[in-house]
Amino acid sequence: DPAVERWNTMREAVYKHFRFNSRTARQSILGMVVFPLAVFTVAYSQDWDWTGKRKTESLARVAPAPEASD
Repeated sequence: DPAVERWNTMREAVYKHFRFNSRTARQSILGMVVFPLAVFTVAYSQDWDWTGKRKTESLARVAPAPEASD
């Protein structure tokens, strides 16, 4: 099918015709700055300590108080 071949050729050569415009600039900034910064902020703000924990130990730095059982 010529339409499929034309579409495939266009898809494979998209990097040759790429230009920054307002849409691609916004997507690039979101993908390379905002999203990694948000992931880092969430990861940094969490109160987890992954080093040296055993199977039965809590990952939280300050272990939560055990619930009272009836």
